[in-house]
Amino acid sequence: MSQVLLVDDNPGQLKIRETVLRNAGLEVCVAMTAESALAALSALQGSVGVVVADHMMPECSGAELVQQIRGSGNWVPVIILSGLVEAEAEYQGLEVVFRVKPIPPLELVELVRSSLSRPPECRGAA
Repeated sequence: MSQVLLVDDNPGQLKIRETVLRNAGLEVCVAMTAESALAALSALQGSVGVVVADHMMPECSGAELVQQIRGSGNWVPVIILSGLVEAEAEYQGLEVVFRVKPIPPLELVELVRSSLSRPPECRGAA
């Protein structure tokens, strides 16, 4: 089964989303920084089927994280969550699903499952 990589610097939000996804039967790994997320993507060698990341993080925004992921040739599906509607413009051309927070738990689960169900050639897994 492909894993969900959750990235958020807020431990409370991270735990809530992790619990929601695990309760839905999904395999989840977590990262609190862009650096640890990139390390996890590298270490897990293609077993990450979708990345769910917050937009606003210290040191590296969600957009910068996605640029680094795409720059490495990895086209894994990415779902970005943000409280800032205007932040969506930062993701133009990066092939992400952008949602404004708060996102209902069932919608998050549906988005993740939809991303995981795409054929590998459409997911662009590295």
